Amino acid sequence: MAKMSLFDRRRQRVRTSLRKRGGDRPRLSVHRSGRHIYAQVINDGEGRTVAAASTIDKDVKGKGGATTASAQDVGRRIAERAKEAGVTRVIFDRGGFLFHGRVKALADAAREGGLEF
Repeated sequence: MAKMSLFDRRRQRVRTSLRKRGGDRPRLSVHRSGRHIYAQVINDGEGRTVAAASTIDKDVKGKGGATTASAQDVGRRIAERAKEAGVTRVIFDRGGFLFHGRVKALADAAREGGLEF
């Protein structure tokens, strides 16, 4: 088995801790790359994605990729789509990324959009 990187170990530790505390609430998972940011609300009990938003969606593609403004836009859109699907309470999965910058901007915008976590 290959040795896990420190980032992968942190990601696994965060996710394990969320599963213990999360209960039956869906998980708002965030992934960021150098060019884009992605968010999805996942129902782990059923194993399906309830709502998703990213900077590569067709309606916003080309407006900017990896910026805090784009992350705020993704946060607002994921909150809107989650509420349409009937989800208001989630648990935030930062996915091993530090709660800073784009990840924090997405979380704050999702809270303003009506998601509780």
